[in-house]
Amino acid sequence: MQTLRCQAYSRLRNVFGATFHTSASGKMDLNNTSPVSWFTPIIHPNGTTSTLSGPSLNPDQSIVSSMPVTVTGALILGLVFLLGVPGNLFVIWSVLARARRRSVTTLLILHLACADGLLMALTAFFVVYLVRSDWEFGAVLCKLLFYLCCANMYASIALITLMSLHRLLAVTRPQSAGAKASRGTVLKLLVGVWVLVLALSVPVLVYRKVKEYPNSEGGVRHVCEPYHLPRDTVLQYTMETVLGFVLPYSAIIASYVCILRRIRKTRFRRRIRSEKLILTIVITFGIFWLPYHVINMIQVAAALAPEKSPLQERLNKFWKTGRTLTSTLAFISSSVNPLLYTFAGKSYMRREGLGFMARLFEATGRLEASRKSRQNSRESRDKDKKAKEALETEDDDGEEGTELRESESTTSAHANTHNRVSGQQSNGK
Repeated sequence: MQTLRCQAYSRLRNVFGATFHTSASGKMDLNNTSPVSWFTPIIHPNGTTSTLSGPSLNPDQSIVSSMPVTVTGALILGLVFLLGVPGNLFVIWSVLARARRRSVTTLLILHLACADGLLMALTAFFVVYLVRSDWEFGAVLCKLLFYLCCANMYASIALITLMSLHRLLAVTRPQSAGAKASRGTVLKLLVGVWVLVLALSVPVLVYRKVKEYPNSEGGVRHVCEPYHLPRDTVLQYTMETVLGFVLPYSAIIASYVCILRRIRKTRFRRRIRSEKLILTIVITFGIFWLPYHVINMIQVAAALAPEKSPLQERLNKFWKTGRTLTSTLAFISSSVNPLLYTFAGKSYMRREGLGFMARLFEATGRLEASRKSRQNSRESRDKDKKAKEALETEDDDGEEGTELRESESTTSAHANTHNRVSGQQSNGK
């Protein structure tokens, strides 16, 4: 009988994740419970002990335990899906089917649309997740879907950084190798970017798993979320924020400061208009991704705070409450770019119809080409000027030599005449 009681006790612990206390009569008191930790001792019928390798099943710890937050997140993601999927597909179609010439910027926009379109297609899973407050897709998709989301984050910032650096070279050094990169070189660079992006996202595969939490109905809620030791939390989220936002975004800001300063020094200030599209993409990305990385740093601060301190509890509550909404905002950034292209290309709509976006991208390519041609013309004029100056110098030298030779011949003639006159006078005498 005691053996059966111990077995039932162990099973209840595995299912409900609670420590059951026994009363003086030897019966289990289900009302007196406390949450288990990740390593909770289990007493087996044979008297040995082991640890329960499971999550700390506190309902307040789940990121989908707040109904207002999950409902708001689901509504926003549903709207993002409806706008982002057709919008990014239209961008991809415009570049592949309607663009007659694909500049470097156009290729970068194409890859950005592919990354964003893939992420938008995944939002359907997350809408279901938030609506049901339960992860029903298994452990494999838990790792894979969040891995692709992380890869999208790195890919987006990497592609936008490349756009900004290319614009910087096109404005300040049109004849440099980077500004004149061929299509093949750009494609090789993009392959390298995608390999790097997929490598940086690997920690999500390692640390993400499905965990169980008790729900309000007495059942179990499955949650797909990360689990790691405090030092791993610090490593993963610091790496995400530094490599996925701080460093590349700093490079972007520095690039556009240099671009705008250079353009303002020129006579053609209307060129600033040409940079507005990519500059708007950059600003929009920062607005939607900054809250996500702030939550990352709050989670890092919670991991570094003293264990079970009031500060750690407040920080944990804050980042778990804010994680859903900030992640939703990050999703929005991938659906906004097609809208930005639409507003930027509205002047082409009446004339080009559905091909207006392709004409917008081609106009960007023509602008890059015109900058290079202007630089070529300037260099050609400089070379012509130098050649003309050299020719004039040679002409001046030739004239001086001629004058000198004429002067010498005149002097020689005068000397000969003087000698003849002197000789005649001597003979006369």
